[in-house]
Amino acid sequence: MARYRFFTATSLDGFLADEHESLDWLLSQPTDPAQSILPYDDFIEEVGAVVSGRSTYDWVVGHLETVADAWVYDQPTFVFSHRELPEDFAGITRVAGPPAEHRARLEEAAGDKDVWIVGGGDLAHSFAEAGMLDEVFVSIAPVTLGSGKPLMGGRLELELREFGRNGALLQARFAVTGARG
Repeated sequence: MARYRFFTATSLDGFLADEHESLDWLLSQPTDPAQSILPYDDFIEEVGAVVSGRSTYDWVVGHLETVADAWVYDQPTFVFSHRELPEDFAGITRVAGPPAEHRARLEEAAGDKDVWIVGGGDLAHSFAEAGMLDEVFVSIAPVTLGSGKPLMGGRLELELREFGRNGALLQARFAVTGARG
């Protein structure tokens, strides 16, 4: 059965992106994947389907070298949005509504692998409220932003399972034990 995993990064004060939706503060951090408790390459091998919110999708598309570039993930990707997507990439499906309405479709796409909730604290929390978030893996950058996109869109009960570092980033793996609105 597929696990639902939120693999992300945050500022020390709990923001996924700054008020201008920039990740420059994160991308400038020194990293050492050999130190990581869960290297990205190992993580992505366990992912069979990707779930994204619209803001994350727009950010990724905006940072492709050209619109002709292929989508960044090989796995089937589901973008939760009530609006049509401006770009049409192979392997991307727009969906709308609560995550529970799409559970069977996501798990079928993932096969015997996991579902990665790639972006959006509100989206990740909506999965948690639906009982569809098993793990939060977060890399915490040594920077504060003061405002921006919050790490999580609501209260979660978590249990720390593992911690370590990747260069300047503190990493923590949590099991989700409960969600509240």
